[in-house]
Amino acid sequence: MLVKLKIKYIQSLGQKKFRDAEGVFIAEGPKIIKELLASENTRLINVFAVEEWMETNRSLIKNFSSDDIVKISDSELERISFLQTPNQVLGIFAKPIFNADFDDAKIMLLLDEIQDPGNMGTLIRTADWFGIKKIICSNNSADVFNPKVVQSSMGSIAHVKIVYEDLRSFIHGHPEVPVYATTLHGDDIFKIEKIKNGFILIGNESKGICEELLSLATHQITIPKSGDAESLNAAVAAAIVMAVLV
Repeated sequence: MLVKLKIKYIQSLGQKKFRDAEGVFIAEGPKIIKELLASENTRLINVFAVEEWMETNRSLIKNFSSDDIVKISDSELERISFLQTPNQVLGIFAKPIFNADFDDAKIMLLLDEIQDPGNMGTLIRTADWFGIKKIICSNNSADVFNPKVVQSSMGSIAHVKIVYEDLRSFIHGHPEVPVYATTLHGDDIFKIEKIKNGFILIGNESKGICEELLSLATHQITIPKSGDAESLNAAVAAAIVMAVLV
């Protein structure tokens, strides 16, 4: 049985200040846990799982100790889960720490003040789909280790390296790298050649890219519209841009 103290500890990790203090994050569900356990980017602290998951994943967990993988009841999982419908397994993992170097990534996403956890998770998942392995987030963007972000990334949090930086300083530090900023009045993306290397800059859901960063862009790009919608969702816009230009 999980002791009350452990349950309270896990529940506390729903808050960013406690995740930061402990250097850990929460993930839930068979698919995401499987991805994280197999990833070289993440280190397991604990997994808490019901018997059904333990039996199904014997080969996956055979090299872990009983201290690492803890069997719990359905009612205990309900108490620690951050999901409306708990899904067999919850894991605690150490937060990975990456550098912001450009040497291991030809194309990177730069995210300016993305606030919505669902958007952030979808952006990570979409970047992973198109083979973009590093994302630089502004310091005031949503926490990628928020349980909602981890959940909506659908396991891609295990594959994509994510770093928080001052984007202005970061761009200034790489003057040789072209910056493609998504705007409402830029060049038609369907008339631009594919990007071989560069930064794709995505702005805040409601305000777009801040003027200071926009002034640093070498290219302003636009998804042409036919209808009356004022703008596209940030994650949807990024997906279209990556599909066309990457």
